[in-house]
Amino acid sequence: MKNYIKRQTMGNWSRRLLILAGTIFVGLAVLGVFLPLLPTTPFLLLAAACYVRSSKRFSNWLLSNRFFGKVIKNYLERKGVPLKLKALSISLLWITIGCSVAFAVHTLAIRVILIIIAIGVTVHILSIRTLRQL
Repeated sequence: MKNYIKRQTMGNWSRRLLILAGTIFVGLAVLGVFLPLLPTTPFLLLAAACYVRSSKRFSNWLLSNRFFGKVIKNYLERKGVPLKLKALSISLLWITIGCSVAFAVHTLAIRVILIIIAIGVTVHILSIRTLRQL
């Protein structure tokens, strides 16, 4: 497996804290699959960064996971993201933000902030290379 981030020698406590943080991020990512306002991908990328720096075993587990391992590897290797995943991500983002702005948030400033965040995330997703399916 390719090292995405150079491993550094670290103390046992630092290693344990990174493993704990990575595990918490994986848990939040799993929750994000079911809770519309909680993002999944950023937590998976944070978990990958923590695991790569601290544990080869956890890193291998995450990157070989049948549900999201391939997507994380492709993103980390800068190969890209499949078009279907981009479309799904942007659609869910705007549906969630739209419902929040329309029904849940009543303060104009918060609505504007949510829309600006959605625009920023959309631009970021669109800027990622599109992975061609073979």
